[in-house]
Amino acid sequence: MTEKQSAAHRDDTVPGPRDADVPEWALRADEDDDRPLPDLPPLPADPRWRVEHLPLLTAFSVALLMSAASVGFLTAGAPAALGAAAGVAIVIVSYTMSTLVLAWADTVRPALLMPLGITTYVVKYSLLGVILAFVISSEWPGRTALGWGVVAGVMGWTAAQIWWVARLRHRT
Repeated sequence: MTEKQSAAHRDDTVPGPRDADVPEWALRADEDDDRPLPDLPPLPADPRWRVEHLPLLTAFSVALLMSAASVGFLTAGAPAALGAAAGVAIVIVSYTMSTLVLAWADTVRPALLMPLGITTYVVKYSLLGVILAFVISSEWPGRTALGWGVVAGVMGWTAAQIWWVARLRHRT
């Protein structure tokens, strides 16, 4: 046997590292190129239900923002009013962003919900941490009111969303 025949014989009889490391489906890729992609479930006829609650929550949040600013102004002046309003605004932007990203992902491809949801969560809470760390380390007089504004925004938005979901349950 020549060296070339010996190498060919070895490749045919003993699986080499290429054959052992490559999944079987990849070795057959050329044979399966004409297979159709798997069927995806149909999208709902009207995808607006995913964001149907946003007008109510936005109206509630604007009212909460104005109330927080008023309470902040009456208790500690303009810096507290700005801080309380900023705290509520941070929550409004954060929750609205999550809702829109998840609604878009669910409309485009439901498999994107988990990765985009987690990414959105990590990004928004990282930004919140940076903002709060910066504000806490400063000597700004509205920093306490900003914290209370965040708390009020979270509690208010959550309560309004619970009310919305409870209302939907009775509607069906």
